[in-house]
Order: sequence, then structure tokens, then C-alpha cells
Amino acid sequence: MSNHVVIMAGGVGSRLYPLSTPERPKQFLDLLGCGKPLLRLTYERFLAVDPDAVFWVVTSAEYVHFVREIVPEIPEAQILAEPAARNTAPCIALACWKIKAGWPDANIVVTPADAYVPDVQAFAVTVRTALDFTACSDAVVCLGINPTSPHTGYGYIQAPAEPGKVVKVTAFKEKPSLEVAQAYLAAGGYWWNAGIFVWNVRTIESELRAHAPQICGVMDSIAESFGTPAESQTIGELFPTCEKISIDYAVMEKSQEVYVVAGDWKWSDLGSFEAIEKITGKDPRKIE
Repeated sequence: MSNHVVIMAGGVGSRLYPLSTPERPKQFLDLLGCGKPLLRLTYERFLAVDPDAVFWVVTSAEYVHFVREIVPEIPEAQILAEPAARNTAPCIALACWKIKAGWPDANIVVTPADAYVPDVQAFAVTVRTALDFTACSDAVVCLGINPTSPHTGYGYIQAPAEPGKVVKVTAFKEKPSLEVAQAYLAAGGYWWNAGIFVWNVRTIESELRAHAPQICGVMDSIAESFGTPAESQTIGELFPTCEKISIDYAVMEKSQEVYVVAGDWKWSDLGSFEAIEKITGKDPRKIE
């Protein structure tokens, strides 16, 4: 069973405007001042998980040139261009249908392109734990982060988890008020939702067919063109007809087979100027 890494890199990073713009969003910027854009750091982080993994990037058609420039190691055929933004469920479905066409037994991890994780080796151990679990089960596994503050900008996962162990999710919680977030931390058993998901290709297809049949119908039609000269045109015509919905609403909150593996490593989605300044010690609005 081969491991595949799908990097979602299509967002515009609007919370970091005017540093992150629709013309060059945050995933293509060196926000940490380390000489590497966030997309490059994400790619290298997952190389530590499995250096033999097959990498895919799903991004807006207008950002494909950034992906080629930043991660030239990824073959052009594995850079999937979205003709329209339809949220994460269609984005993930397109990548998984492409993977299914060539690797019907694939194991897959899906990740945003723009997180901060300084302890790459500890992160790799957690992701490998999830991949080992999904390789021999029908589970959907998400990564939970040990919360260090009552953050109101993250969703929460409720589960009796311990770092390094895969356990069944009790519930997903939307971004809370400060009072509710404080109660979560006081109670324990709540984890920040990192938006990183692991499954095998059969499992995610089954879950999407059960909970997002409209998207699957579109993907089935698109798949008929895979490997033909009509593929790009077909995606351009049909992908925008997908329901616009996140994978959280489409699958994660409906599936009965969702598990979590908790990590005890530092993580941030770099979603605010304050978050970046806390890490770098510099005002990110002054980064050239």
C-alpha cells in the first residue's frame, strides 16, 4: 500500500490581508522569515513522514505556477488545478478520485499548506501512527492538537485521547466562545482540530458516496476523462457544479467511523498577524 500526501493550497489567506493577497496568498509566502514559503515547509515536513510518498497539490488554476516554482519535485500531472473555489470536500474528492484511478489501494493524508509545526520528527511519528491505522481499517482519522489556550479561532475535537493513541471521536465542536473554550480546557478531553485527515482511498470514497453523493456524481463524470486530452476541459466544465461544502460538514460530522490521534507537538495555523509575531518575534507586516 503506497502513501499519498494531498496538500490543499488554494485558499487566499484573507485574514492576513494585505500581506496575503489573492494574487499571492500566504501559502506561497515566507511568513516565518526562514527563507522558505509555507508550501515548501509543508512538503518537507511530509517527506519526513514518508520519503517515498506520492505528493499531490490541489490549488487554484491561477496559482499553479507558484506550486511549480516552490515544489518542482512534484510532477505537473500531480498538481491539480481547481477552476473554481468549491471548499474542501470537492477539492479532496478530486484528488482522491485521481489517486484511485492509479492506486486503488492507496493510503492518503490530506493537509492544509500553511501550518507551522517546528518539531518535524514528532509530527512524523503522529502521522505515521494514523497511516498505520487506516492501512488496515475503514477509519477516518483526524489529528488533534493539545490546546495550550482557550483559543476561539479553532474547532475542537472531543475524545478521550492520549498523545500517540488512536481513539474514537465523541463529537466535533464548532469554534467556541471564550467561555466555552475555557470550559473545554478545564474539563480536558478536547483537542484543537488541525484540519489534517488520514484515510485509505476506499474509505473516503465510501464516506463521500454515503454523505456527499452529488459531489461523487460529478467526480465519476470527471474520472471518465482522466488520462485523455479532454481531462482539463472536463474538470473546467464540471468541477464548478460541485456542491460548495467543507469536508468537515460533508463527512467528518456525519461519519460513524471517525477517530483522532492526538499530538503533543507545537502547531499553529498562522491565521493572524499576532500568531506569526508570537512565533517569529517580528511584525509580519514588515516582512519583505
